[in-house]
Amino acid sequence: MRWSADALVGVLVVLTGVGLMTAGVVWKGRAVRPFAASRARSVARREYARDLQRAADLVIAAARRAAGEGEPAIVTVDAVVRMTEERYGYDVVERRHAAAALRRRYEHGRCAADCVTDAYG
Repeated sequence: MRWSADALVGVLVVLTGVGLMTAGVVWKGRAVRPFAASRARSVARREYARDLQRAADLVIAAARRAAGEGEPAIVTVDAVVRMTEERYGYDVVERRHAAAALRRRYEHGRCAADCVTDAYG
């Protein structure tokens, strides 16, 4: 039995597809996994710091919305801790880390004009 050129091309395409699918099953997720534990810890620290900054921004914005006309917005470290735990799913958030993030966002957002915080105490 002789194979036609079209049949050979079809078999080649099917075998290539099966090979690619097999490689995908074998190597699934390998590219997104960290290569080392130290790299994973480094990524986790960066995400933790970023999430603290975002939580501080959210708390400052909520406090500004809640403040009455002519009243300062009251922003607490405990609110940042609570927001980080609830919104980003951390079991434990250190108060000193939350205070540092709040100080950075407080200074960056020029909050001294309309906010009061306990992050410096």
